[in-house]
Amino acid sequence: MSEQHEVRVELFDASFYIPQLDRSRRIWVCLPEDYSASERKYPVIYMHDGQNLFDNATAAGQEWSLDETLADIHGQCIIIGIDNGEEKRSTEYNFRDSEEFGAGEGRKYIEFIALTLKPVVDERLRTLPDREHTFIAGSSLGGLISFYGAIYFADTFGGAGIFSPSFWLVPDIVAEIRPVIEKNAGYQQHFYFYGARQEDEKLLSFIEEIAAFLAQYPQYRVFLDLHEEGEHSEGYWGLRFADYYRWLEINWNSIYLKDIDLKDIQPTEKKLPETI
Repeated sequence: MSEQHEVRVELFDASFYIPQLDRSRRIWVCLPEDYSASERKYPVIYMHDGQNLFDNATAAGQEWSLDETLADIHGQCIIIGIDNGEEKRSTEYNFRDSEEFGAGEGRKYIEFIALTLKPVVDERLRTLPDREHTFIAGSSLGGLISFYGAIYFADTFGGAGIFSPSFWLVPDIVAEIRPVIEKNAGYQQHFYFYGARQEDEKLLSFIEEIAAFLAQYPQYRVFLDLHEEGEHSEGYWGLRFADYYRWLEINWNSIYLKDIDLKDIQPTEKKLPETI
């Protein structure tokens, strides 16, 4: 009888210290199904709101069910889930100061991922540590900080998965990032944007504007995934993760988006959860 392997979710660290912010955070790791049976190294996706990714028992609402999704698609990557800071979430996921949320701590939070957490992950796990195999992803405010992280730390991240991002907080973001993008000409990156028309028309207009802006630059590969149906919730983001992963996998194999039509990436057949 052949040995059976499963996608595993484990506690990477119950209280990982964040020196940039002088606080600690729980970190999860999701390992692909053949991790224990092989010696291969894997790409890594760093994701925010870690308590919402794998388990309804820890989720604020509904989970993304990423471990089940990774198993369904036989995904060959490691996912690192970083719990949000609860009352600190709005500041940690924002680069800018805000009258509503206070002083932005996003730059320090991304520095933590890039300079403190990533070296430990690369030391303890079998990763492909190069930037071409290191991505960052999240939703809502987590989508906003993923975009900022990839743009400002292009030497670390090969791109981002940006689900229903809170771009409304930074309406002048295009003017802000233009000089940064021009300095990043030597870093090819891949950006996947997701939004649903039932969420908010303003959200979609921001996504379309920023995606079109990035597409003007030769170093970017942009995938725009807009849906007529869908809501601003973990259940829908989790459903779209399979397509995000498959697009990443294509790019890991050095096939560029300009050579791919949307029809070549068949959407997941997984049903929408009834609880949504």
